Amino acid sequence: MALTDLVDWMDEYGVPGAVWFAKRLAANDTLATGAHGAGPYIPKEFLFSVFPDLNHPEEENPDCWFDLYIDSHADRRRIRAIWYNNRLRGGTRNEARLTNFGGGRSALLDPDSTGALAVFAFLPHGPGRQMECHVWVCDQGAEADLLEERIGPIEPKAPVVWQPGEIARDLFMHTDAGPGSCRLLPGEIPPAWLTRFPTGEEIIRETVKRRQRNGLEPDRLLMRRRECEFEIFLSVEEAVYLPRIRQGFSAIGDFLSLAQTILQSRKTRSGTSLELHVREIMTEEGLLADTSFTYRPVIENGKRPDFLFPSKAAYDNPAFPAERLRMLAAKTTCKDRWRQVLNEADRIATKHLLTLQEGVSEGQFREMSEAGVRLVVPAELHRSYPASVRPHLVTFESFIGDVRPLSAIQGP
Repeated sequence: MALTDLVDWMDEYGVPGAVWFAKRLAANDTLATGAHGAGPYIPKEFLFSVFPDLNHPEEENPDCWFDLYIDSHADRRRIRAIWYNNRLRGGTRNEARLTNFGGGRSALLDPDSTGALAVFAFLPHGPGRQMECHVWVCDQGAEADLLEERIGPIEPKAPVVWQPGEIARDLFMHTDAGPGSCRLLPGEIPPAWLTRFPTGEEIIRETVKRRQRNGLEPDRLLMRRRECEFEIFLSVEEAVYLPRIRQGFSAIGDFLSLAQTILQSRKTRSGTSLELHVREIMTEEGLLADTSFTYRPVIENGKRPDFLFPSKAAYDNPAFPAERLRMLAAKTTCKDRWRQVLNEADRIATKHLLTLQEGVSEGQFREMSEAGVRLVVPAELHRSYPASVRPHLVTFESFIGDVRPLSAIQGP
């Protein structure tokens, strides 16, 4: 479909009273891992708000049925929302899903949809009217970009809820800072941050204070710090912008201006967060800037890969063997964006791409491999990938081990 179709869809279903749920589809949502009982995972707290009849813990696996239209792929289904709650009776499951999609014929279960941005628009319903849901599953990066212009960046493991006339909220945002949380209490936020929103580097420094290495391997440290940094960001965002929102607005333009400011702040954070964490951890692992790696160097034709190893100087030296060079791109999702790295460093045939995406299809992985892309994935996410793909994934720790000796080889 053309992008104009998506624009029309957003306008048609972005109406007062509608509720959007947006997420990046994981392999556990689709059929990418071959799991049985596949269907998009939807946090039960959200589904309870949309379907109150599901919230009956005294019943075993309560469910309800509704009409769902995948408008991006001209598909209509009668869908079952179900709360698997046998943990309340000694079992292991306590989760909500949407099922009855008819297998891989559905765009929501198609393995190649793994990593895609999917938006579920639940429409208001009154007495005598059944709930219905309209869905858009992005086939291309341009569609995801367009949707994120409206509601902000959507990252793996971080679904958001958006209602027209409001600002999208992270579904797992906690209001209180409990034990182990990185949420900043009002008195813990530096006063300067309340008048000038902190930079990514400033938030990373605060994250490192709260999530020190303490013997954690790089893969686990990266995941823990990302979670911590997101909590810090959201707590600062709340402290800075929530008082203004509560004051109300005398004109629509004032609200739109503030909403745009918040969206831009979120985009900035999303665009640099992962690479800043990678740079910090590699430094803690003993890799030296401009000796062991160069961050965001400018190379041929103005290209700027995220990381070059062992250095830009080595890359620029035509006598330095190309087989001793490495590059690393850091992208939270890779479904559509992996092709962006193919031309980032002409001298390096194999492009390493670090991603937090929860799985890819076997077909997607085959295409990446044939193009010379190797995926670097934190160890705890490996189980999200098809069994045939897992042996070929590189952990962050093993990648660091691979590039560490390169710094000792700066000549031909």
